[in-house]
Amino acid sequence: MINRIYPAGMVLLLLAGCANDPVPTEQMRLADQAIEQATAVGAVSTDASMRLALSKQQLAQAALLDEQYKEARVLAEQAELDAREAEARVLASKSSAQLLEINKRINRMRQQLGSQL
Repeated sequence: MINRIYPAGMVLLLLAGCANDPVPTEQMRLADQAIEQATAVGAVSTDASMRLALSKQQLAQAALLDEQYKEARVLAEQAELDAREAEARVLASKSSAQLLEINKRINRMRQQLGSQL
């Protein structure tokens, strides 16, 4: 009896493993949101990371239409990460520019104070 149950159980496990991946709607939404945020802070399509994000987003949408949900999910995850990298680069660049401006102001103030003494 156990010998009959074991093969049947294995077949059920194999069928469960072959089940389709769910539609990655949440991951697609996250990728879209990350691209929007990167664009909002100033990332442009000429940035390498942003180009990758946009390209992978398009590929993910195509995979979604072809019902290749696992591929669509992976591509959407990669698009999200690429967009976040582009956003981080823009923010880091802006921070560096602000730091330079603050240092210039400090130096001007030091010069003004030095000339007054």
